Amino acid sequence: MSEQHAPRRSVMALTFGAIGVVFGDIGTSPLYAIKETFAGPHPLALDRLHIFGVLSLMFWSIVLVVSTKYVAFIMRADNRGEGGSLALLALASRAAQGRAALGALVVTLGIFATALFYGDAVITPAISILSAVEGLQVVAPALDDYVIPLTLVIVVILFSIQRHGTDAVGKVFGPVMLAWFLILGITGIRAIGLTPEVLKALSPHWAILFIASDGWVGFLALGSVVLAVTGAEALYADMGHFGKIPIRLAWYMIALPALLLQYFGQGALLLARPEALENPFFSMAPAWAGLPLLLLATCATVIASQAVISGAFSVTRQAIQLGYLPRMTIIHTSAHEIGQVYLPVMNWMLLVVVVGLVFGFQSSSNLAAAYGIAVTGTMIITTALAGIVMVLNWGWRLRRVLVLMGVFMVLEMAFFLANTTKIPHGGWFPLAIGLVIFILLTTWKQGRALLMSKLSTEAMPVEDFVAALSDRVVRVPGTAIFLTGTREGVPLALLHNMKHNKVLHERVILMTVSMEEVPVVTADRRLESVQLAPGIQRLILRFGFMEDLNIPKTLAHARTDELGFFYEPMAISYFLSRETIIPSATPGMAPWREELFAWMARSATNAMDFFHLPSNRVVELGAQVEI
Repeated sequence: MSEQHAPRRSVMALTFGAIGVVFGDIGTSPLYAIKETFAGPHPLALDRLHIFGVLSLMFWSIVLVVSTKYVAFIMRADNRGEGGSLALLALASRAAQGRAALGALVVTLGIFATALFYGDAVITPAISILSAVEGLQVVAPALDDYVIPLTLVIVVILFSIQRHGTDAVGKVFGPVMLAWFLILGITGIRAIGLTPEVLKALSPHWAILFIASDGWVGFLALGSVVLAVTGAEALYADMGHFGKIPIRLAWYMIALPALLLQYFGQGALLLARPEALENPFFSMAPAWAGLPLLLLATCATVIASQAVISGAFSVTRQAIQLGYLPRMTIIHTSAHEIGQVYLPVMNWMLLVVVVGLVFGFQSSSNLAAAYGIAVTGTMIITTALAGIVMVLNWGWRLRRVLVLMGVFMVLEMAFFLANTTKIPHGGWFPLAIGLVIFILLTTWKQGRALLMSKLSTEAMPVEDFVAALSDRVVRVPGTAIFLTGTREGVPLALLHNMKHNKVLHERVILMTVSMEEVPVVTADRRLESVQLAPGIQRLILRFGFMEDLNIPKTLAHARTDELGFFYEPMAISYFLSRETIIPSATPGMAPWREELFAWMARSATNAMDFFHLPSNRVVELGAQVEI
């Protein structure tokens, strides 16, 4: 929901909703961030200097990266209210028009940021749920052997209920996460009371002293410190659902204070009781509160995982509609919220990978080694693309942008370089996922461009087609809509229909569905109709990347003067062309990529289902195309 829709729901209601959806990932980081910083691959001594130094680094990282970069600046870069990597890519692409080299760089960065997101999307459910269930090791040590099985059960249940949508479950997200943040704050305050001097770590000089005294080890600690800001991208990505003001209010009023109190509370606890490092989060609570806290933590991590899964569905849907992935079955799970969708193929793929991660890594500590590098890579790309938008779209002075973005870039590059040491210990996994997704995205985009170019080159010009029609061609009643991916020439389905059936409908519509790099297309730009010849017209339907591509519904809501014909559902036949891709001897891509593109094309959901066409009104004709 964009800012312009805010009057439909009060700001406070949206703020409450944002607490339940937007902050799940960053809100569950206290379960493992402090623990991994001190007990991870590069352990630190539990003394005053190191605890104060780490807390100072976390505090200033949260202030600079989340509060300043994302909340204050990046959220201003909205694409008609929508945020996220693809929305920022669309803005930067428009800014780079006319600059070929810059445009290519922007597209490459944007696609890679989207690809890295999928690496996070599989690690977040695994590490979050596993870290919560590991609370059994503190609450009920005798049940330690059940941590992995219980985690797997929760993961399978979570993915199994996705087909029912999040509408009903989402109503409890807000209260649960609000309770979670209140508990974070309360237990943090209680622990700070043990060692109040821990608040001295608010001073940045402790971070400087820590890095200066520990040198290389201090620098490597940044690889775990960054766990405190994972989830910051969600603030920007979910902007379209809640608006800027509600997300900012929820962050500054609820999430930020609670997180800071929790981190400083864990630091105070470690100063007083170093043995609590085994699980500082659960050690902060009194013994009687252990089980309720475990249940609340599990609920919070499930919510955090749900937000990431929903985000993966949303990003995949946007990628499909922007032409970076083949068609997949998209099921809308809510009649009221356009963003609530379910993609069965994506859901089961995510489940398989998450289960594999839990089995393969066995603990949240091991998974933490794989977490961070994809997050920091995405942050760096976001900073670069935002800098381009600031200079070319907003007209900010280059020097001002270089100074501002330079501060963020230096910090994020430090995070990224510190995380590169994790690559041999699991950091390779999200990079491998990102690389595979990047290859798929770019192969499909380039393959479709080659296919459209081939079809356009071989297509018969409309003028020649009309001239070749004779009076002997039988015209039958009704309207025939021929879907075509190009705006020139006659589609193969029409030529094949003429060749085999030797008839032409009274009204022939050459329809092209055009995807725009905006979330929602305005009503005045939805349709474009051009008369090509008597009884033959070209119709272009435009959709945004957040819209449902329902052709019959769109035609039914259009005026007759817009369409150029009277819409009568039972008098319309839809003709589709199914192209079989054949890699040629002179490929436009590497042979293996052509084979990959052909496989992706065969795996795509058919156009009838994707565009919601009535099955009893569809005629499909096949064709072979070499690329």
